[in-house]
Amino acid sequence: MTTSPTARRVQEELHRRGFDCTVIELSTPTRTAKEAAQAVGCGVEQIVKSLIFRATDSNSPILVVASGSNRVNEARISQLVGEPIAKADATFVRERTGFVIGGVAPIGHKEPIRTFIDEDLLQYSEIWAAAGTPTSIFKLTPHDLQTMTDGQVVTIK
Repeated sequence: MTTSPTARRVQEELHRRGFDCTVIELSTPTRTAKEAAQAVGCGVEQIVKSLIFRATDSNSPILVVASGSNRVNEARISQLVGEPIAKADATFVRERTGFVIGGVAPIGHKEPIRTFIDEDLLQYSEIWAAAGTPTSIFKLTPHDLQTMTDGQVVTIK
């Protein structure tokens, strides 16, 4: 049972869209991939880092969902987007997604967001993603991630 309104919103969105995933809220933070992996007992590489970038010309949000062990090659993402990108600040992230940094879920944003999925996530049978808060998380499959985000699978590192 989720108590945070934001985590509840993610849970409701998952069910509304037909995904059998359960949001869990933990007593320890899951802001970083390392914290999340320790909290649920999986490898850091199985954590889905949901990173928001800002396309600098169009001011559009870009979501990159990366394996927790990978660093995003911003030049590569800029090339895919077709314009320069920059790391989004906390205000931009909150305004455009409805989530805080450290809790950005792959779904349930305030607006449609172009999404890129790290190809390395596809090798795992289960992965874990943030559920709207720095202490909420849910388990899913790479196929579910692709379906729920309609994301483009790319090399991000």
